[in-house]
Amino acid sequence: MGSSITSFTRFGLIAVLFATAGAGIAQGPPGNQAPGHGGVPPGQAKKQGGGNVPPGQAKKQGGDFRFQNGDRERFYPHYSSDANHWNGRKRPSFERGQTIPRDYVVRPVPQSYWAGVQPPPPGYQYGYYDGYVVAYNPTTRIIADVLDLVGAAASH
Repeated sequence: MGSSITSFTRFGLIAVLFATAGAGIAQGPPGNQAPGHGGVPPGQAKKQGGGNVPPGQAKKQGGDFRFQNGDRERFYPHYSSDANHWNGRKRPSFERGQTIPRDYVVRPVPQSYWAGVQPPPPGYQYGYYDGYVVAYNPTTRIIADVLDLVGAAASH
């Protein structure tokens, strides 16, 4: 009888070992999440937004938004002294679809500054950084569009 308990215990331990090993293999390497479970599919790693936005979502999330021709002149009076400061100096380059680095502190643009300008897309806001007004998503930090006020400063 002692040997049958040992066999039964051994069988139980082997079953637990296989179940645990199988679960570890199914999950893949540590830190690799499956698509649909918070992870980014491998082909999206270098796509727009650093791979953080599924295909087609960046366009839906402000990708169609563009500043209008007269918008630069509406923002410029509020930021002219800072824009003049940046004229001819080295500063970062912002582009549509780019993700703003987390260490950049983007200041919100007061709504009174953009009176008469179309509002930013839903989920986006206007921000200011080093001579740029950006329409960006504060959560993902993806830029929908950019106004370079330093160029406006050079023309004034």
